[in-house]
Amino acid sequence: MPVDTGYAGRVYPPNAVYEVGREHLRSFAAAVGAQHPAHTDVEAARALGYPDVIAPPTFAVVVAQRAEAQLFEDPAAGIDFSRVVHADERFTHHRPVRAGDRLVTVLHVDSIVERAGLAMITTRAEIAAEDGEAVATVVSTLAVRPEES
Repeated sequence: MPVDTGYAGRVYPPNAVYEVGREHLRSFAAAVGAQHPAHTDVEAARALGYPDVIAPPTFAVVVAQRAEAQLFEDPAAGIDFSRVVHADERFTHHRPVRAGDRLVTVLHVDSIVERAGLAMITTRAEIAAEDGEAVATVVSTLAVRPEES
């Protein structure tokens, strides 16, 4: 089943609130080798003016992927995740993700372009605090390889 290019332009409703936990941020920082003390030490983060530890910049992908699941888990979209190859990811941060944040994400399917059976899907995840404050934008481009004949 080919990818349904008609999904381009679709906007999904905000997904469930994602509560950012301090220990999750510490674990993520360790996993990616982020060594700034503001990622693990509350007092270091507060000395920089933050209320709690802050996430490494790439943590936003954790939140974005929860919203992207709405598209990838929709069987009518025709996306076979076993054929997906990550092509590009870009982050725009409006402010750091902080422990204690309650984040909601709206997924936009910006484009789906198909050439020679390869589908290039670009999504944009707009991440905001529960009160509407913009936190980050994550733009992802994925290539979906065609089925082998």
